[in-house]
Amino acid sequence: MSDPTTDHCQPFVIETPLTTSLHFSFASIQSRMDASRPDALELDYTALMMGFLLFQPTPARIAMVGLGGGSLAKFCYRHLPDSQIEVAEINRHVIALRERFNVPAEGPRFSVHCVDGAVFVQQAAASFDVLLVDGFDLSGTPPALCSQRFYDDCFEALGEQGWLVVNLHSGHLDYPLHLARLRQRFGEQLLCVGPEASGNSIVLACRSAKPLARPRASLLRKPAGFNQQVWAQLLPAFERVRDTWTAWQVEALAQRL
Repeated sequence: MSDPTTDHCQPFVIETPLTTSLHFSFASIQSRMDASRPDALELDYTALMMGFLLFQPTPARIAMVGLGGGSLAKFCYRHLPDSQIEVAEINRHVIALRERFNVPAEGPRFSVHCVDGAVFVQQAAASFDVLLVDGFDLSGTPPALCSQRFYDDCFEALGEQGWLVVNLHSGHLDYPLHLARLRQRFGEQLLCVGPEASGNSIVLACRSAKPLARPRASLLRKPAGFNQQVWAQLLPAFERVRDTWTAWQVEALAQRL
């Protein structure tokens, strides 16, 4: 049987005095790192993905599908010191570039597994508080990471109040189908933020509907441990998540009347 972690294209890196970026082709960028702030979130959609902090500010266990240049992994590692972080990355060539992108070394609270993300989620030994899915290859989102089986497994891998955050491409022909599959497992309790100019659409879904339905007066409160500079960078994205949540509440109320 062939090893699914070996049959993948090799990414390339473009370096300038200011940034280092990861690519599968010149047509798109997978990740970008600011040389002066290696653990900052450079691409707008990654800040939107961190919007889960508005609902789950102190996750004990975070899992990620897709490493790329490690933007989300590095940010969480630095700013959520009480979180244990596991990353599944199927492409060995991507993992081999981790040092060029200042991805943290293996340790008690951080690990990168060379494994199919679908298998990683299906075989999760313990539940996650947050599961971030940002897995792309040269052709886009791999079929195994947007199937009904995968979303069902994501639901089962989450704790009772766990959150799934998925980066989808709104320009994909199957984008409505992907949303329908998420709704089939998570119900209508989805926040779809975007799409961005880049086409990224971020979907946040909670295993339990209660945190989404409960009023939260402190929805835009700065997470504990975040300095003002980092919070200022995240605030525009978090405001968009807040506005989407508010619109969801209004629509849900209208449907009950």
